[in-house]
Parts: sequence; structure tokens; C-alpha cells
Amino acid sequence: MAYHALTSNISVGRKLDHTRDQKGEENMAAYESLNYLDFDSLLTEEELMVRDTVRDFATAEIIPKLQQANRDEKFPMELVPRFAELGLLGSTIKGYDCPGLGDVSYGLLMQELERADSGIRSFCSVQGALVMYPIYTYGSEEQKQKYLPKLAKGEMIGCFGLTEPDAGSNPGGMLTTAEKVDGGYKLNGNKMWITNGCVSDIAVVWARMGEEVRGFVVEKGTPGFTTSLMKGKFSLRVSTTSELHFQDCVVPEDAIFPEISTLRGPLSCLTQARYGIAWGVLGAANACYHEALEYSKERIIFDKPLAGYQLAQAKLVKMVQEITKGQLLALQLGRLKEKGQMKPHHVSLAKMNNCRMALDVARDARDMLGGNGIIDEYPVIRHMMNLETVNTYEGTEDIHRLVVGLESTGISAIR
Repeated sequence: MAYHALTSNISVGRKLDHTRDQKGEENMAAYESLNYLDFDSLLTEEELMVRDTVRDFATAEIIPKLQQANRDEKFPMELVPRFAELGLLGSTIKGYDCPGLGDVSYGLLMQELERADSGIRSFCSVQGALVMYPIYTYGSEEQKQKYLPKLAKGEMIGCFGLTEPDAGSNPGGMLTTAEKVDGGYKLNGNKMWITNGCVSDIAVVWARMGEEVRGFVVEKGTPGFTTSLMKGKFSLRVSTTSELHFQDCVVPEDAIFPEISTLRGPLSCLTQARYGIAWGVLGAANACYHEALEYSKERIIFDKPLAGYQLAQAKLVKMVQEITKGQLLALQLGRLKEKGQMKPHHVSLAKMNNCRMALDVARDARDMLGGNGIIDEYPVIRHMMNLETVNTYEGTEDIHRLVVGLESTGISAIR
């Protein structure tokens, strides 16, 4: 089982990250996520093992590929079988060849994937939270049996079609329509900013059908369904970002989700994805902090290390302060989720806070690396550019702020 792959063969020590100093010489620095308030003591043995397994996998197999993948604007598809082997696809789903991990374990593995790259985390997050979750939650038993085991094994890749060219922050403004026809449903419309779209075997697509919002599983090759690749991104370059096009695309009767007919369906999927993001960005923030710390201890300026100057220490201390708060916020969110007590507005607070925090950490780390901060021999500029997107997608910072404002005041400022 994939579960055992995540919880076995854990090394006691830490593998070493390869970083480079300002002269381009290889420097070995052991990577550890920040543990300033003994965060690790709040985790179970199983959670620590899951985290460390994915951490070692990211160090050994993902990170060495990222510089070239980012330059080429290409996702390393050869990693997908390893994602499946380690149980990283649909990790919290029980049954259907899925590992059934706890929610905190899932958050920790998202953290370690994003320590490598936000695009890597996005791939696994979309597959699990936005494709497998709605099939598992709203699909028929036939749909679950048909798709979930293959998605878990990486034999199928999925994408999530909700966002449209004119409907981002307001998903209720979608223009894609579904119409009942003989033998099935006819879809018309366009979806935009779709992770994995061009490499997917199936798409979970949301469309208006009269007064309802319905979800469909649309298979690759269905007549009237095409995709196009979005090029020229300066952010999430490792991720495959696409548009989905539906022109009189007829799907069979059994393609529709029988258990949901309102906007609550896609919004609940976004809640799952936002939960993973709130954890994931901790990994990017930790990577940037680690790089800035190691660099500043080695970079000599006016006869002493950069880390010995007050302004440099102030930046590092702010990173420690904010990452530590973000860790505790994510952990409490995870414990609430495990008890079935997590609410969408809880997720909004965590997504809003942790994404902004990680972006600020990345910007300060880039500043501390000076000119070296803008070259891809160091991961900081890649993380910084990625986080510009992560702070925006799955609900912008301002939208989540308004969600928290509504919960706090009881007054909606959205409309």
C-alpha cells in the first residue's frame, strides 16, 4: 500500500541540500524546517515519519530537476509514478487504493512538496483536493470505482475546471453552461488558469444548468473538448497551466455528479485545496529562510558575516517570528479538520495569513542575497515568483480578508 511507502524507510539523519555560495562553489547545508518553539513535539510519530519521507524524496529526486524544469517551463512528468508510489495523490481518501492519511500528515507532505516548488505541490494538490475529492464526495459509486484507483496510482491525471476568463473571484459568475440532451449533457464554455489541463486524462468541470451548478467528469478525447497551453508565465513555470474549451461537447448521462447541484460543490473543493496551500507555503517560506540564513552566515561584508549585522538579523528574526506563527496556525487548522470542526472562514484566515507571510519572507530573503538573489543558482527568486501566484489563486488575499471580515462582523462587504 502507498501508506507504507510514506511511513517506512525513514532515515534518522537528514540528507543534505546542495546550495551554492556567491563564488558558485558547492556548499553542503543540512535542511531543517524551523522548529523555534519545538513545533515538532506537537506532531505524532506517524506525522513526523510522513514529513521526513517526503522531505528526503524532495531533496533527492525533485529539487535536482527544478532549475532546468523552471527554465524550460515544463513539468517533470517522470515524477508522477513516484508521487503515486509514495501515496501523494489523494492522500487523505480512504479506500480505492488511497492511503487514508490524517489531515495534518497531508498538510506536512504539502509543506515538503512546496519546499521544492509550488508547481510540484499544485500538481498533487489538484489531483487530490480538486479532482479526487469531488469524485469521492459527490460522485456515484461507479465513478469512484472507475477513476479513483487510477488517479491514486498516477495512471490518470485530472484537472479542475471552475475559473473562467471573466469569473475568478466570483465563481458564481461562470458562463459555462450544461444542457440536457438525448443521451447526456451538452457543455459550452471556456475555463482558464487550469493546472494540469493539457496533461490530464479527465477534467472535473462545473457548469450552469438552469438555476443549478452541476459537476461533470469529462474525459480526454470527448468530441468538442479541447485544451490549449498558457505560455509566457513568470510564475509557476514548472506547472502546466491551460485553458479548457467546450464547444457542443456532449458527455454521457453517467458523467454528472449525482450528489450536488449547487455552488457549494466547487466551493467545498476549494476549501480542501486552500487547506493544503496554507500548509504548502510554509515549505516555500522555510526554504527561503534556510537559504537566507546559510548565505548570510557565509557572505563576508566588511570583514564579518552578513548575519553579524543588525539589519540582517532583523530580517531573519522577522522570518522566524512569522513562520513560527504560520506553523501554529496551520497545525490548529489541521487538528480542527481532523475533528470535523474546520470551517471555510478558518481556512480563509490561514490561507490569507500564510501566503502573505511566505511571500514577504521570500522577498526579504531575495534582498538578503543581493545580486545572487535574482539568479536561479539559488531557489529564492523561483519561490518568490511562484508565491505571487499562490497568494492570488484559490481566492485572493483580499477576498479571504473579506470572508474573515464577514465572519467577524456579520456584515458582508463583498457585494
